[in-house]
Amino acid sequence: MYPAEGGYAAGMGNGQGPRRALVIDSLLGATVSVTVAVAITVDIGGSRGPDAVAYLFAVCLGALMLVRRQFPVLALTATAVGLLAYYAAGYPTIGLALPVAAALYSAAEAGRLSIAVATAGLLTLVSVGFRIREGEDPAYLLGVELASTFGLMAVAIALGGAVRATRLLRAEQERSARRAAEEREREARRRVEEERLRIARELHDVLAHTVAVVSVQADVATESIADDPEAARAALSVIRMASDEAVRDLQNTLSLLRDPHEADGRSPTGSIRHLDALAETMAGSGLAVEVKVEGEAPPLPAVVDTTAYRIVQESLTNALQHANASRVAVTLRYDDQRLRITVCDDGTGGADATAGTGRGIRGMRERASLLGGRVDVSSQPGAGFRVEASLPLEVRS
Repeated sequence: MYPAEGGYAAGMGNGQGPRRALVIDSLLGATVSVTVAVAITVDIGGSRGPDAVAYLFAVCLGALMLVRRQFPVLALTATAVGLLAYYAAGYPTIGLALPVAAALYSAAEAGRLSIAVATAGLLTLVSVGFRIREGEDPAYLLGVELASTFGLMAVAIALGGAVRATRLLRAEQERSARRAAEEREREARRRVEEERLRIARELHDVLAHTVAVVSVQADVATESIADDPEAARAALSVIRMASDEAVRDLQNTLSLLRDPHEADGRSPTGSIRHLDALAETMAGSGLAVEVKVEGEAPPLPAVVDTTAYRIVQESLTNALQHANASRVAVTLRYDDQRLRITVCDDGTGGADATAGTGRGIRGMRERASLLGGRVDVSSQPGAGFRVEASLPLEVRS
């Protein structure tokens, strides 16, 4: 009947072990029984003197303290009924608040506050009415004893409610701490996934660009190796330069993976400061690249710098592989808050460029989106490809 709520019974009194709780309840029960027995022995009031049944009441009232934790409402109800039966039998006065105080406290601590208040009020009314009917002085009862009796019961209820509120607050704080720890763990996992995705994009961009250059130059070397050895040697030189650059980029990426703290002060794997070298590599593959900078270039966050470089690199690779372009114009324009990149080629163009289904175009858009930027790709047959990107100069965490 109405067992204790939640962690009250399991915790056995705010984290106390079962053995310690049993000792406390046994001492409390013994105190209640002895106090009531002493009041019975004094033999004040009542129409019957002390007897074995009266002392049995004292023992039972104390024994109820042993079940107050597991069944607080049952203990309170039995205590109240026992007191009413005791006084109805005409035994000596034993007071009201002391025998019921512990049960009221337990009920309030278990969350049965309304039941505790109702029981205290009912006992007070019944007791006062009965004693007035027995001829006791109403002024003394209502002016002195009622205040002390009801005050003691109110204190017991308030103390039980306060202990419960403290326990619930502590439990909520623990839940909040667990939620915060879980959120930090989820955030750490998210950052790890983002880092893995970033590394995958870096490797894709490096290898895609290098493979494109190597493929074009290998074709040149194959066609000219017999008739034009100088052209073949130049093509092989470009292949060597592109391969060396790819190896350096891969080594830098692996260095960041092995010890990210050591790499904090270094340039990112790809930087817009390297666009001239990139343009030189593309020129060796037959693609003339013109780089133009408008506005004053501020210091860029590494992630923005790398993303800008990769967008230009991917655009040039697409122009070399798919657009049949011979010239590309790259414009970097620095506004107050954004870096705007425009890459235009003179290739054949086509409707497929705007579909965004290629890994390279999708990768550029995902990179920019993570930073709060965007990439737009447009093309018309015979008018070449046009890539327009906008990146923030500052990244908000």
